[in-house]
Amino acid sequence: MARMKFLCDVERCIECNACVTACNNEHEVPWDINRRRVVTLGDGERGEKSVSVACMHCTDAPCAAVCPVDCFYTTNDGIVLHDKDLCIGCGYCFYACPFGAPQFPEQKAFNVRGKMDKCTFCAGGPEEDNSPEEYRKYGRNRIAEGKLPLCAEMCSTKALLAGDGEMVSKIYRKRVMARGGSMRFWRWGAAYPAERDSEKGEEGY
Repeated sequence: MARMKFLCDVERCIECNACVTACNNEHEVPWDINRRRVVTLGDGERGEKSVSVACMHCTDAPCAAVCPVDCFYTTNDGIVLHDKDLCIGCGYCFYACPFGAPQFPEQKAFNVRGKMDKCTFCAGGPEEDNSPEEYRKYGRNRIAEGKLPLCAEMCSTKALLAGDGEMVSKIYRKRVMARGGSMRFWRWGAAYPAERDSEKGEEGY
């Protein structure tokens, strides 16, 4: 079974914010909610990089691990969704998420946050597919229509990739190789240098 994933190619992202606009318009989210945002590192400096950030639909989602009411669930496609009818707005998921994906639409007295909102990978929620109730709570369900998330489809430079994690990985791997990269960057030891000594038998070390 495919697992849906996002990947943003920072070498291609031009900080146009088309992904942010597409998401906001497609789902008609409140003005103070941004399910997706573009973050620029080293803004104004040589070599600055921009990356489009949203819920990454983690395989072992920390937001689901800390939720006291178990409002999170994972679909067969690996998409992490939540049930707003169960959400109590405690904010635990916000502190657990390394990407800052959970958003809270209300800031009222006594720290009332309202129901949490986040990127759904354009997959809606637990309600019936493409029903008015689903659209009101979660936005449009493009996955049920056989489409990819609109943020990725609207990316003019194809920096933002979405779809089956294996296919996304292959596309990005080809780009890295075309830029003069090496396959060694895709091995376990590239991410965990301390373990390279035990991998010296692998090609590329």
